[in-house]
Amino acid sequence: MSSEIEVVEEVSRDEQSPAAGVGDGVPEESLRNDVYTAAAYGDLEKLQRLVEQEGCPVTEPDGLGYYALQWAALNNRTAAAQYIIEHGGDVNATDHTGQTALHWCAVRGAIQAAELLLQEGARVSAADMNGYQTTHVAAQYGQTSFLYHVVSKWNADPDVPDNDGRSPLHWAAYKGFADCIRLLLFLDAHRGRQDKEGCTPLHWAAIRGNLEACTVLVQAGKKDDLMVADNTGLTPAQLASDKNHRQVAFFLGNARRLLDKRCDGNSRLGRISKLGLAPILWCIIFVLLVTYIHSVILATKMPRLTAAAGLLAWFGVLLATVGLVMFYKCSCKDPGYIRMNMHDTHETKDDEPLLKIEINNPALLAGNWSQLCATCKIVRPLRAKHCSTCDRCVEQFDHHCPWVSNCIGKKNKWDFFAFLILEVSAMLVTGGVCLTRVLTDPLAPHSFGAWIQYVGKNHTGAISFLIADFFLFFGVFALTVVQASQISRNITTNEMANAMRYSYLRGSGGRFRNPYDHGIKKNCSDFLINGYNEDVECIEELGRTEEGVGMMNIGRSSNLANGDSHTRGEYARGHGNGQYVINVNSNSTNSKTHNGHVHSSHCSHNNHGKTRNDSAPLGLGLGLGRNSRSVTSSS
Repeated sequence: MSSEIEVVEEVSRDEQSPAAGVGDGVPEESLRNDVYTAAAYGDLEKLQRLVEQEGCPVTEPDGLGYYALQWAALNNRTAAAQYIIEHGGDVNATDHTGQTALHWCAVRGAIQAAELLLQEGARVSAADMNGYQTTHVAAQYGQTSFLYHVVSKWNADPDVPDNDGRSPLHWAAYKGFADCIRLLLFLDAHRGRQDKEGCTPLHWAAIRGNLEACTVLVQAGKKDDLMVADNTGLTPAQLASDKNHRQVAFFLGNARRLLDKRCDGNSRLGRISKLGLAPILWCIIFVLLVTYIHSVILATKMPRLTAAAGLLAWFGVLLATVGLVMFYKCSCKDPGYIRMNMHDTHETKDDEPLLKIEINNPALLAGNWSQLCATCKIVRPLRAKHCSTCDRCVEQFDHHCPWVSNCIGKKNKWDFFAFLILEVSAMLVTGGVCLTRVLTDPLAPHSFGAWIQYVGKNHTGAISFLIADFFLFFGVFALTVVQASQISRNITTNEMANAMRYSYLRGSGGRFRNPYDHGIKKNCSDFLINGYNEDVECIEELGRTEEGVGMMNIGRSSNLANGDSHTRGEYARGHGNGQYVINVNSNSTNSKTHNGHVHSSHCSHNNHGKTRNDSAPLGLGLGLGRNSRSVTSSS
């Protein structure tokens, strides 16, 4: 059993000649002197000359069946698109595949051109012959900003199925676009939707071995998502194993085992398990404290303490007692939970955008999609992370401490650090007092062997306390040093562990750079005085690489002509990417094929024939056929 795309036929570049559909004997340069090429280049002057002086129409398709408005939309040529519309271009005109100019906008994420088309009456719900709407195309090509725009402002359906029952979430999972997955889950896309083959988005992510996509889906999902079987009876983990994606199969299998062990939070056992190890640690500290008081301070077989020694001994008790209070506060205190957005999409009006309250969120406008939490349905701060144990997002998430049974975050890290300092100090003082009392016992024999027997018999409690104190000290001391080091650099444990994953911790050249490090003095003073450090970058960023374009209102007098350059001649020749014919039902050799033009993100006149194997989307016409074990692509 397999689940791959089957390429039945590949149309060569020679067959896709520049004159195809135009007529024999037409020179190649003639294609460069028409409204389609002018629209693709955004050459408004040439477009005006061809239309107004030479009478070339803008309402007819070219030899390949595509409209000038589609070429302008593909390359985000808003000025050319506006001119074509003003001279009779139909914003809802469909080519032979049923695709409109808005579909072509979604390929490259041309938000400005899409905004113009939608303002001029383009149907956001228009579907092509495969049932793909603009949201499907945006998900296929990983255009998260475009998807966010059409859903939030124009109320496009983020969960509509195509002809094969696949939603945009299926396509994003299959292509491995984790940011699109986060956004779609944030928009309440149905995780458990099964297509005609019984596959959920998690199935398709597992089939392709997309580990990050699987991680996002599992974190936002439930145990049932891992147990759903497709029409062949295979779960996502089994499919990943069948496709030899060992890392994905291990992750999915381990996630299921962890969920199997997790108790129901509403049961008595579940409520007890939520307490974690905190009660055990509290009891250990309390028992050691009682042992110290009984066997060291108040020991009858040891000489009476002097005033100074007694003061020091009871000072250790005070440190440990205050440490227990801080431990209790740290365990019970809110670590910095971010309030969850519990909106009900079923009560949302048809004309009300789902993201109305978040539409101008700076993080989304900047394209920081990792700040979307699909579980809590919030746009979280950059340094906040979702704790899988607590199932909440925590500000300045440091780590989840099982011994405290709570997350360590912005609001309780000071309490946690104070607890560590107090307990380390208490262990030093009490351990020193205990060792001194044992070594200075005047009744102890002088020979080592006899001394060992005497101490073991007469000071059993003190020796037991000393051994426990010794082993506990090194673990707690190491943790205290690590926390102190991180506080001095204003960085969290989570950030240290995932420094290579978080883009905000990478500077020029991909090297590690902590933008929140203001120096040891300021970092420590802010933490000790305020209890936390503010998320203020010490150096203002001069430029950002994240792609994200805000909403634009384009008037009819707009002169914008920006966009990426894709020439019509190069598309006609299949430059850098051949035209594929896809067989969706691979069981039949005479199945229907899709001959639509294949858009590619690397078909630019600046690429000179270079292709990208992994990052280039395969096209709008791709089906998810399941009975082929390999994909053939053009070289």
